[in-house]
Amino acid sequence: MMMISAWDRWFSTSCCLCCHVRTGTIILGVWYMLINAVVLLILLTALSDPEQYHLTSAELANDLDVMDDANMCIASAISLLMILICGMATYGAYKLRAAWIVPFFSYQIFDFALNTLVAVSIVVYPNTIQDYLQQLPDNFPYKEEISALSNVCLVLIVLLFISCILGFKAYLIACVWNCYRYVSGQGASEILLYVTTNDTTVLLPPYDDSVSVPPKQGPPPYTTATA
Repeated sequence: MMMISAWDRWFSTSCCLCCHVRTGTIILGVWYMLINAVVLLILLTALSDPEQYHLTSAELANDLDVMDDANMCIASAISLLMILICGMATYGAYKLRAAWIVPFFSYQIFDFALNTLVAVSIVVYPNTIQDYLQQLPDNFPYKEEISALSNVCLVLIVLLFISCILGFKAYLIACVWNCYRYVSGQGASEILLYVTTNDTTVLLPPYDDSVSVPPKQGPPPYTTATA
């Protein structure tokens, strides 16, 4: 009886119930590129006209001025880097280059770990939700109604919301990982195969190469020698 590893048990070439993992990874990469391109466009527009998009500390109801030029330049650089990473993943899935998918997969793992830490911090420090609500502007929609809820209710609502986000992100990570395994498997099929028996190891060429080799010419016909 063959033993199936945990990685092979969860491996699938389909995602979203209808499309291939390559198609899903390409769509995901293009979607992330579009989002980061829009964010980059907004940030560049804000840098070009700082007076219109500048938010003061009074408008933010705190002591920080988060929309200064330095922070917007950093955010623009991050958006540009994300566009590059997503473009690499899209190209790698399209051209069957597994190494190009690794940066995007690493970003997904980092983002998932960061969101998990946020959920853990909410459980450990539940009062942070109330502190965050107090920092919101007075004209924020439903601020008074939300602030009136108890800490336990707020923690449960936030944890439920973050759990849904983490579940969705975990599914996307699984799709990209399955695409990476599929692309790696396609690349490995072009390598020479080693067939091991009890006492010998035979090196076999790929099937396509062996079929394309023309057959050797047979020996010349035998003729009877005459005296």
